[in-house]
Amino acid sequence: MTGTALTRPGQRERLPVKLAEIDWRLVGLLCLVAGVGAMMLYSLGGTSWEPWAANHVLRVGVCVVIMLVLSLVNLRIWFATAYPIYFAALVLLVAVELFGYTVNNAKSWLDLGVTRIQPSELMKIGVVLALARWYHGASAQDARLSWKLIIPAAIIGVPVLLVADQPDLGTAMLIAMTGGAMMFMAGLSWRLVAAAAAAAAVAIPLFVQFVLHEYQRQRVLTFLTPEADPSGSGYHIMQSKIAMGSGGFLGKGFGLGSQSQLEFLPEKQTDFIFAALAEEFGFVGSFSVLLIYAAIIVIALRIATLSHSHFGRMAAAGVTATFAVYILINGAMVMGLAPVVGVPMPLLSYGGTVLLTVMVGFGLIQAVRVHRYLELPKGRGLF
Repeated sequence: MTGTALTRPGQRERLPVKLAEIDWRLVGLLCLVAGVGAMMLYSLGGTSWEPWAANHVLRVGVCVVIMLVLSLVNLRIWFATAYPIYFAALVLLVAVELFGYTVNNAKSWLDLGVTRIQPSELMKIGVVLALARWYHGASAQDARLSWKLIIPAAIIGVPVLLVADQPDLGTAMLIAMTGGAMMFMAGLSWRLVAAAAAAAAVAIPLFVQFVLHEYQRQRVLTFLTPEADPSGSGYHIMQSKIAMGSGGFLGKGFGLGSQSQLEFLPEKQTDFIFAALAEEFGFVGSFSVLLIYAAIIVIALRIATLSHSHFGRMAAAGVTATFAVYILINGAMVMGLAPVVGVPMPLLSYGGTVLLTVMVGFGLIQAVRVHRYLELPKGRGLF
């Protein structure tokens, strides 16, 4: 039996009912982390709303509205537009190869005249939607072990190669890890997982030696021995470690972080904002933020399990995986457990593009919750 998009079969789609179905706990937790980000940007700006905190607050407000609007969009629309969104993002990535311009050593932006866009951010959502739609129509055997797995592998692999060629290794890693997580959650055979792990162990050294650009290769070498060049290539990670370590258990206090306030910590408002947080609020403050992140992930995964459609389950789980990978890569990077690859901490870091991508993703998760009783046809359309 096919239910409606709301909480009970046969119930009319009324706006107040839809609003009531939104998980407001999740909205509150997202706003809480964004609020911590605003507080840190206020501190890092010299206890001033300029140049970062005011813009961050404004962007968060706009993005929360966008998230709430998208949460009301019927899941059938998300389902119908999954492949078009993916292919549109793919076309834009090809356009970047041809017409893009370079920022921070990566040709990843398109200038549309009235605005600039970074298609790799759209692709993060596009890959999740395309994989969710493919797996919605796939059998359990297809998802576990089948030649048809070439299709989801291509859905992931083509944009990863295009983004890596920009070169934007951080975003390419994020897309690849999100896609891999979705394939695993869909029931991928352990034999393929083991084979992929073995192939990666062989390929990574060759990839580092022959594929990476020189500055990317230097980042990997710096990750292995940052003390070898503490004032050069190892400067970022050394200062990040000093900032985090100096915060101790309770931190130095709001606005009193010497590494960040005295400009020793580079990219303090973006990639290394978590190190600044640890310096000012110590282990207690940084661990508390990680607990909030964990609560967000648990609630989002719970929403995924409630969906009656496989598309909804996979889409919500995929967005959650993307969010978790953001946190994993950035956290490992600032602690010196991974090379510096330019992945921000979601909702904390300054930057409108990533913030918009994250909130659009959570709009999709909320749409899955609001329309969790909706059942979708099994047809895969193009595939």
